Amino acid sequence: MSDQTPPRRRNAAATREAIFASARRAFAQAGYDGAGVRDIAAGAGVTAMLVNRYFGTKERLFAEVIADAMSRPTVLTGDTLRSPTLGRDMAAKLIEITQAGATPLEGFEIMLRSASSERAAQIGREQIDQHYQALLTAALKGDFAPQRAALMLALVAGVQVMRQMIALPALAEADPDTLTSILAPLLQQLVDGGDDARG
Repeated sequence: MSDQTPPRRRNAAATREAIFASARRAFAQAGYDGAGVRDIAAGAGVTAMLVNRYFGTKERLFAEVIADAMSRPTVLTGDTLRSPTLGRDMAAKLIEITQAGATPLEGFEIMLRSASSERAAQIGREQIDQHYQALLTAALKGDFAPQRAALMLALVAGVQVMRQMIALPALAEADPDTLTSILAPLLQQLVDGGDDARG
């Protein structure tokens, strides 16, 4: 009987991961409202009952997917946040990941396609506040750090939408170094804000 225990653990972990991976794909493709539990189950090769057994509700599954995506930041890495040239480093990384042919970040796609859902927007807001907003605010000094951090996140999201999803030619087809040189001082001004933020 004891020989059967390890396989059960491995199978349970594999099943959970299959559901989680299917949920990431489904939310990225169809958003929170468009991805049903049955769709997620089918993508994982399991029943909807198993999805509920492992994650409880679609809301909890969505929150876990968003939290997981935000636990592995691409732009706001530890090295970037500690950099004396934070604005430039953020700009360079953002332009790099939104270049032509690059696959949009999964977490970004999920939030973009789920924003019209009131419940998904609430979950996303909570997760952004706990992860990206908290990380960036902690890295800033001076007055209005939370507001400056939020504006930096807004710039990042706006560039992702206009350059990668909308593909506005002036951004999508621009020279990467040119865009970085324009964007870097805007971000750095928010980094350095301090007392000057009062205008």
